[in-house]
Amino acid sequence: MKSVRVPLFLQQAVMRAMRQKLAQASNFFQKAFPEPSVTYRQRGTIAGCARLQDWEIRLNPILLIENQQAFIDEVLPHELAHLLTYHQFGQAAPHGKEWRFIMETVLKVSANRTHQFSVNSVRSQIFTYCCHCRQHELTIRQHNKILRGKSCYICRQCGEKLKLPK
Repeated sequence: MKSVRVPLFLQQAVMRAMRQKLAQASNFFQKAFPEPSVTYRQRGTIAGCARLQDWEIRLNPILLIENQQAFIDEVLPHELAHLLTYHQFGQAAPHGKEWRFIMETVLKVSANRTHQFSVNSVRSQIFTYCCHCRQHELTIRQHNKILRGKSCYICRQCGEKLKLPK
């Protein structure tokens, strides 16, 4: 996969926002938190990922570049909240009450579980399969499983096996 270079001004904006949110958490809990490393290695339609044991936040560079400030305002606190939740409460439900508490009370951000950004530019190739009653869109991963004979997919409506049109 070709890596996408995040412009320096965006990297700086990410770090500024992260440090500001980290300071909010430090003030709230009256303790210093280590600064997590931030990388731009997240792929696909996922905006970000918190790696708890590595104390790392992975961000999707394409979605960051396309959405800039909205991405920074929504995704960065979301992922930081996962790290802070783990630090303060240990293992907890990924979007459970502890995480919501960190998001809303500590970081003062809406506790949204998913982003609403357009993913057209990062969406993988879609393959159209057919059954007796309609067409189905399968991902490249599903398509490759069919080609390798590892999976077959059945229509939930008519019960027929999905096939590529001839």
